[in-house]
Amino acid sequence: MSEILKIAGLCKTYGRREAVTKALDGVDLSLEAGEFVGVMGPSGSGKTTLLNCVATIDRPTAGSITIDGKELTGLRGKELARFRRERLGFIFQDCNLLDTLTAFENIALALSIIRAPAGEIGRRVRETAELLGISDCLDKYPYQMSGGQQQRCAAARAIVTRPALVLADEPTGALDSRSARMLLERLEALNRDMGATILMVTHDAFTASCCRRVVFLRDGRLFLELRREGQDRRAFFQKIIRVVSELGGELDDVL
Repeated sequence: MSEILKIAGLCKTYGRREAVTKALDGVDLSLEAGEFVGVMGPSGSGKTTLLNCVATIDRPTAGSITIDGKELTGLRGKELARFRRERLGFIFQDCNLLDTLTAFENIALALSIIRAPAGEIGRRVRETAELLGISDCLDKYPYQMSGGQQQRCAAARAIVTRPALVLADEPTGALDSRSARMLLERLEALNRDMGATILMVTHDAFTASCCRRVVFLRDGRLFLELRREGQDRRAFFQKIIRVVSELGGELDDVL
């Protein structure tokens, strides 16, 4: 499989002189096309900073990030904005749907921004909505949908443009257990059936267990990696829990 994401020697520092904080300290990570990778770690480990750097929200202090063959740290202005909207998809804890638009219009907006052919927009929106189980919500406004439906609408908006990489930041963090489980099932389907490449930050072991691979950060460094390797989800969940336990409670907030 082709390499979609390559992170090499990534560093991010905040502050100056005596007050310097290293949020990331030489992180190396790669994702191949079609992978579903989770990022875990205690508060302050650097997992959100890592995602923000990949998302081009933060600019790294040192190192490189290459997505779909394009080195991001050298991009500026319009070129960076174009790459971000065309090659990256975002699913955040807060759905960030536009209240004045229906679900159909929220999803279609992503296609309009990249100037997709008008004749394709309706078909692609409906196909994506069906995959995420929200076909019956397309005429509804966000306030008429449940939290889980809103988050799946946000997921549809993220993938309808067929991005090279989908970035998810605590996507189940604001959902009840039933809605969270449903969203995770749909993300697994996106990965399995559409070959979507997903990098997801989560503090929750159950959420991480839907991934095919989980990497752990500590003090800004990648220190452990778990692979699912054919295990069912329950077995992988138990494997994650064992790692958390063996770390002597350093990741208690993961639970």
